[in-house]
Amino acid sequence: MTLRSTDSTMSMWRVFGVPLLLAVATVIGLISALLADGVWDALSWITLALPMVVAAWAIWLRRR
Repeated sequence: MTLRSTDSTMSMWRVFGVPLLLAVATVIGLISALLADGVWDALSWITLALPMVVAAWAIWLRRR
């Protein structure tokens, strides 16, 4: 059985997709926290809390 390139690409996105999105959200949160005030502070709080929420959700799913 051979592995097609679309299969390997799909598995790469399945493995690295969520961590990549969390990394991008974290960088956006850090930059918005450093450079702006007001609504941007709320954006930074949300994006910096996102990895903790995802981790708690994953732990909750495993214990279920």
